Amino acid sequence: MQRLGPGWRRRHPGPFRVWRRARIPSATVADVSEGEYELGENRYGKSRIRLVTVRRGAARHELRELTVAVALEGDFDAAHTRGDNAGVIATDTMKNTVYAFARDRLTGSPEEFAIELARHFVGYDVVERAIVDVSEHAWLPIPTDSGPAPDAFARAGDLSRVAHVEIDRSGAVTVESGVDDLTIMKTTKSAFAGFDRDQYTTLPEVEDRLMATKMRATWGYRPELAGTGAVDYDAAWNGARAALRNSFAEHFSPSVQASIWIMATAVMDAEPSIDWVRMVLPNLHHWLVDLSKFGLDNPGEVFVSTTEPHGLIDATVHRRPAG
Repeated sequence: MQRLGPGWRRRHPGPFRVWRRARIPSATVADVSEGEYELGENRYGKSRIRLVTVRRGAARHELRELTVAVALEGDFDAAHTRGDNAGVIATDTMKNTVYAFARDRLTGSPEEFAIELARHFVGYDVVERAIVDVSEHAWLPIPTDSGPAPDAFARAGDLSRVAHVEIDRSGAVTVESGVDDLTIMKTTKSAFAGFDRDQYTTLPEVEDRLMATKMRATWGYRPELAGTGAVDYDAAWNGARAALRNSFAEHFSPSVQASIWIMATAVMDAEPSIDWVRMVLPNLHHWLVDLSKFGLDNPGEVFVSTTEPHGLIDATVHRRPAG
């Protein structure tokens, strides 16, 4: 049987497979008038580059797993409007660059690795801005009777660490960090009352409820510090994560909106290099089950967990400009 190759398509005229060359359109990109149309904002890149590294120390191994995305903006009009690929950096090249850089440059934080990659790609003449996103999925040594295993690991499923870096042709650097899929719940110290009511409102007011969310929280570093080496990104991330957890556990929440304000300000109090915090919190409802039909009471102990539909609260808190 003839092998399927570029420009071929399959048809089935009976029990036998026949391959036929696809018809090439008579009109090409260059035939489209550029006087009537113009190219708007655009970017392209390589997404979901899966990367695992094992650093083999004498006493123990260090395992890391990252998912990387690279995107480029710049002078790519010719590729779109004339089919001219001369200035196009292949997305396969982006993937290969990530693996090559991982050999000896993935030695610190995901933010620093993203900065290295973005600086490389913005060095191409046609690139105006390079954007790199990294998501790190932690692996922890398996505890054994003799201590943490030196070469066996279990995936930590509590959250993913995320980093976002942009560098433009002028050298301006934007660095963002955060957490994703952090699932947390408090079983008291949460209420929702005093909200607007109309003919369609059926939700009862509650002074004590379960509050659960699967949050994404991201924060940006002060522009004068980002990319200068002045920020210890690992220490800043650990401090911000601790502030998120502590403030969530300790505060009384009159609403998810108020909780965002309380937690975001706690993060900035904990880390002066952070300029703003954005939090996206789905409100994962837990409804009290009516057990009266079974002749039972339910003093706030039995709930049904739901994920859809859910409320979604998204807000950004900034530091006020000095002065």
